Amino acid sequence: VQLQASGGGLVQPGGSLRLSCILSGRAMNSYSMGWFRHIPGKEREFVAAIRANGDSTSYADSVKGRFTISRDNPKSTAYLQMNSLKPEDTALYYCAAVATTQVVVLEGNYDYWGSGTLVTVSS
Repeated sequence: VQLQASGGGLVQPGGSLRLSCILSGRAMNSYSMGWFRHIPGKEREFVAAIRANGDSTSYADSVKGRFTISRDNPKSTAYLQMNSLKPEDTALYYCAAVATTQVVVLEGNYDYWGSGTLVTVSS
């Protein structure tokens, strides 16, 4: 399984970005997906996760109501729609996958990781 994240960039506070994560090597409908982020000087933290069939999600409190995780299994792609972005959302964002049908929020339970895409929120 390989993961490729994309969609990061520079955006002004209050703006939006959509991150994408393509899973290759296996059928995506067997994997639950997650997004994590690494803010410089801090440990990597959970952002959002979605169940393999897409019917259940989980969010960090810091992004709830602003970010939306979704997936398109036929396209082998997971998304993170980020709205109302704040400077504190600036981070390297990673997607991750694990072969389970449940929503997974713990970083250590993920088996596969993408290389990360940088999001910078600044005026």
